[in-house]
Amino acid sequence: MAEKIDVNGLIFDAEIAGERDNPLVLMLHGFPQTAYSWRHQLQPLAAAGYLAVAPNQRGYSQGAQPAETASYATRLLVEDALELARALGHERFHVVGHDWGGQLSWLLAAYHPERIRSLTVLSRPHPAAFAAAFRSDPQQADRSKHHKAFQNPETVTLLLENGAARLRRSMADQGVPAADIDAYLSVLQDPATLEAAVNWYRAAASGEGGLAAADVPAVAVPTLYIWGDADATVGETAARATADFVTGPYRFEVLAGVGHFVTDQAGARVTQLLLDFLSGR
Repeated sequence: MAEKIDVNGLIFDAEIAGERDNPLVLMLHGFPQTAYSWRHQLQPLAAAGYLAVAPNQRGYSQGAQPAETASYATRLLVEDALELARALGHERFHVVGHDWGGQLSWLLAAYHPERIRSLTVLSRPHPAAFAAAFRSDPQQADRSKHHKAFQNPETVTLLLENGAARLRRSMADQGVPAADIDAYLSVLQDPATLEAAVNWYRAAASGEGGLAAADVPAVAVPTLYIWGDADATVGETAARATADFVTGPYRFEVLAGVGHFVTDQAGARVTQLLLDFLSGR
């Protein structure tokens, strides 16, 4: 069910399934995606006794789309997640994140462990492991070259030209079906929305995020990390080093032949792993 959630005057569009009193599972999407990325998980989580909530995050919801780059500081994105949970009536919650949503999820668990029941991250390694990989893995910088490219003020024009050919190709090359690409672009083909999404990268690069990746501490909450070994943006070095930054119960699942967009390419497997991990927590 699509609903709107008011957080400090920002109106977030969200997909919600399950009873409000059930344990909250907050699912944070990445780039270039939307809440649609969690479509395979919402109803199974609700059926298993959870309140499953997948918001379109800051910039992706038109009612939560400030213009200034500084408004996309990473610390503000983290606060959004905390306040979304509170607006739903939950102080503690399970967090699940992919890509940029995974980055936020690591930060939530590292800096706000009292709020987090469990952590599940897809694709994105622990921030400190990711930062270290840029130094130790010669290929990681090339895998992540879009971070630098997105500082170009013409990025949105380039990404949307020729029917968003670049965005379509990047997702298709990683196994995202054409119909699902269309679903993501139904939101992101709007230039203002895509500009806001790209501003996540710009704010982080400018230091507006206020949370240096290399300094993020290890997390102690129960953690599930899922990585596809065909991921074009995250290499094995960073993925495997993530274990060094989890001090609590840790489970690492490698999906053979799966690329970066794991919920699109292996949605049923992700759901199975998530339900198994959450059971009893």
